[in-house]
Amino acid sequence: MAPTPEEGRSWLRRELADPDYHDLDLIERILRWIERTLSDGLPSADEVPWAQTVAAMVVFALILVGLGLLVSRARRSPRAARDRDGDVLTDEALSAAALRARAEAAYASGDHGAAVVDGFRALARRQVERGRLAEDPGLTAAEVAASLEREMSLEGRAGRAAELFNEVLYGDHPATREQAEGVLTLEQELAVAR
Repeated sequence: MAPTPEEGRSWLRRELADPDYHDLDLIERILRWIERTLSDGLPSADEVPWAQTVAAMVVFALILVGLGLLVSRARRSPRAARDRDGDVLTDEALSAAALRARAEAAYASGDHGAAVVDGFRALARRQVERGRLAEDPGLTAAEVAASLEREMSLEGRAGRAAELFNEVLYGDHPATREQAEGVLTLEQELAVAR
């Protein structure tokens, strides 16, 4: 004879009140189930042939080396690239005239970003050659602009050119033809200024 719904609920309540259901919390029960599943499914160390053990260790070592290489590449920040190539005055032994010529060639070929970068570097190098700026390989574009703005009446044009230099070089922003032309014009004006 089947129990009535009320009897079924009563039996279920009594069954669930049994202490066996309450000795482990849910997390412990899940962890024990995972432990049982893994211990039943994995062979013991003496059951695995030595060749498979060595192969597994080699694969594990290769994975670790690969992860190490990925992490080392990921840790290279834009700051590291800036330290190497981002300074206004680089280790290149180019004169202002050579940098200007390179900027003009980039401008003529339509590479306006390179024209901005080399144009601003030509501007800074020329000011070093003229004695307005100190030869400092770590000189930033903002420092160049601030020094020139203090010394000459440029109405913020050097500051805008420095910002553009940074945006193009560090932010990978494209430069327009007009922007490149503006940097080259400023460089030419400063070249002839007394």
